[in-house]
Amino acid sequence: MRGQNGADDLHGVFATLRPKLHRYCARMTGSVIDAEDIVQDAMAKAVMSLREPVMVRNTEGWIFRIAHNAALDFLRQRTRQQKTFADEHLSVVADDIDRVQQRQLAAAGLRTFMRLSAAERSAVVLMDVLGYSLEEIGGITESSIPAVKAALHRGRQRLRTIKLEPDDRPPPTLSAAERTRLSAYVDRFNARDFDSVRDMLAEDVRVELVGRTRLRGAEAGRYFGNYEGISDWHLRLGVVEGRLAVIVTDPAKPDGPPSYFILLDWRFEQVGRIRDFRYVGYITESADISFLTRPHEPRTLS
Repeated sequence: MRGQNGADDLHGVFATLRPKLHRYCARMTGSVIDAEDIVQDAMAKAVMSLREPVMVRNTEGWIFRIAHNAALDFLRQRTRQQKTFADEHLSVVADDIDRVQQRQLAAAGLRTFMRLSAAERSAVVLMDVLGYSLEEIGGITESSIPAVKAALHRGRQRLRTIKLEPDDRPPPTLSAAERTRLSAYVDRFNARDFDSVRDMLAEDVRVELVGRTRLRGAEAGRYFGNYEGISDWHLRLGVVEGRLAVIVTDPAKPDGPPSYFILLDWRFEQVGRIRDFRYVGYITESADISFLTRPHEPRTLS
């Protein structure tokens, strides 16, 4: 795989793998938002590597190894501590579990996975969530099979214990001013008053339609023009991973589950950045999302 043809082929493979990569990175970092950034970073690194001759026998494993290393880089930057597979207890054999137990472990929330070490998270997610073999996990993480088995055993044991513990997380602290601003944006958008929505934007607003395109300043008009021409959306005020967000639902079922979400960054009283996840709907799969029932209290999705 090399040159322009290799890059084109890689984009096709990456498009197919993207939801799977995101599931992995989300559980490694505990955030669906950070995971999407890491997936994009991994893609950029993979494309850049094609500038030099590279022989790839297993494209999927190669891409996952890049994403795995990108996730570890992110964790190192966040914690300033390097976490790698340890070779202790190499005599441990990965415990056999039935499919019911495997599904239960795979269904653990992102916050639960974050209570495992990076090595344990990686092994459990790759095997119990994504279905890779010990040999494939070893190739992705560049670890020995005994080390993978040890991490898998410890991770499964820890998850079983954690799932029995109560969730003592405090509710998010939300700014009334931010909630008012975002409510105005949502109300104007739902009313299709796009001229008023545009009045809320900074002159050099940046718009990222994740997985598709980036726009800036006057180009943002195309973004709102596209929304004006479709009707498969209804916006609600909500919280994603503790931060205020626009939650998009099916207009036929406005109180139904989220289809995707949009994040806004404010610069004083104007919108400076829009991140719209419309084309990566898989991001809601494990996201910690709440709707805000006005005027104050959030309602957590079941």
